[in-house]
This record gives sequence, C-alpha cells and structure tokens, in this order.
Amino acid sequence: MTTDDQIHAHQLRCQSYMLKLRMLSSAEGGLAPTAAEIGCTTAAVIAEAGAATRAVLAAGHGRRHPGASPFLQVRLNRLTAAADEAIAAAQAGDAATLRRVLCRFEALISAIWTVQAAVRGPAVPAKLAPRRDK
Repeated sequence: MTTDDQIHAHQLRCQSYMLKLRMLSSAEGGLAPTAAEIGCTTAAVIAEAGAATRAVLAAGHGRRHPGASPFLQVRLNRLTAAADEAIAAAQAGDAATLRRVLCRFEALISAIWTVQAAVRGPAVPAKLAPRRDK
C-alpha cells in the first residue's frame, strides 16, 4: 500500500466520524449528544489524522518541507484543543457552543488534510512517472 493509499484510507475513515459528529451536533429535542459520544468520535478523528501525518512524514515527504512536522503537530494540537472544547460543551449541555466548536473542528481537520497534500506534492500521472525497470 502506497503512502497515498494510506492517507486516502485514513481520510475515508475520518469522513464517517465527521458525519457522525455532524449528526450528533444537529440532534434536537432531548437527544443531545453525551460527552462520551463526542469524546470517542473526536478521538477517532484525531487518531486518523495523526496516523496520516505519521505516514506522510515516514515516507520522507517532510524532508522537502522541513517545517512540515512541527506545523502538522501544531495543527493536531489545535484539533485536540477543539475536541476538548466540544466535550466540555456537551457536558454543559450547550448545543450552540457545541455546534460552533464542531464547525471549527471540521475546518481544522480539513486544514490538516490540505497541509498533508501540499507536503506530499502533486501526484505524478502514470504516463509521466519515471520507469523503474531500467
């Protein structure tokens, strides 16, 4: 499995967790999400983003961009802080704050995927890829 395949697999799993978060944040009429639900789901997103980041850096893409590792770590830290805020909002039963924080959480995960894609660089079409059989 290539690094791009690994990243794609992490993103797909992350999408299902993000969908669950959207559904939890829009629950109405006494169906407020619990802090445990929010915590488990945000933890899963953070784990997928962290695994994808490690895959990008392990493949050596960080060597072309020496600041990539600390920059991605700061992004993961911000994602974790947003998750903590979401859990606190769920514990307090504050639906408006929960929706706002989860919107920011979604923007942060999107930013992480964007940075990872930039660090990996453009995909080389198969026709243009150098031949390795020589």
